[in-house]
Amino acid sequence: MKQSPIHIRGKEELEPVFHPEERTLEDCLRREAERLAHQENVMNRVVYDSIDPNPYNQPLPSTNKDELLPFYTPTGPDDITLVFESRFESGNLRRAIQVYEYEYDLILHPDYLTKGNTQWYYFRVSNTRVGRTYRFNIVNLLKPDSLFNHGMRPLIYSEYEAKNMGKGWHRGCQKICYFQNTFKRKTAGFYCTLTFSVSFQHKNDVVYFAHGYPYTYTDLCRYLTELENDPRKKDKMRRKTLCLTEAGNS
Repeated sequence: MKQSPIHIRGKEELEPVFHPEERTLEDCLRREAERLAHQENVMNRVVYDSIDPNPYNQPLPSTNKDELLPFYTPTGPDDITLVFESRFESGNLRRAIQVYEYEYDLILHPDYLTKGNTQWYYFRVSNTRVGRTYRFNIVNLLKPDSLFNHGMRPLIYSEYEAKNMGKGWHRGCQKICYFQNTFKRKTAGFYCTLTFSVSFQHKNDVVYFAHGYPYTYTDLCRYLTELENDPRKKDKMRRKTLCLTEAGNS
């Protein structure tokens, strides 16, 4: 597991309230019904797994022993498959399944030391294309309702826009909907799906998606180290280990 990516904060700007689009829920339920009725059109192609290796498309070997090889490597410039990744600090995407050409089902890792709790998400995609609308369906959420049905939007971070425009995390995506799906839970009831669509603005960009603004253990350590190295603040603080986490971190 790699350390978390370093993301710029960007400009502190208030974002306008997002008003959910009408008939989004009806459209989502209709697509779900059509998918169940026509399973022969569903690709069901695993394009990312954070644990199991890809048995069909082995990535090219790397000369850097510390480099994390991608699960899927595009076969050429005409291969439009998105390349998913979450094997970095706080990333929690377990598996990505391509169901249609521009649509993917996503399965999250449950929160550690819980009985399968899932709510937040954090992952990235690359090999993006401009002029296409992609749809992501996170299919193993638990809450019966969500703020995503009442104006909340996913967070997006574009490496291209951060480097060239100074733009950091911001809310985005369209056709956002949260509803109960047909996947049964092991205990009782069914899972819920968060679905949203996105149109990438830059070809071959690297784009992150998150439920909330990521703040990792490494982010905290960087901040405390900055305080310790600040001559105006270091005399006003003391840093001591209180205890260790389950992972052995101070």
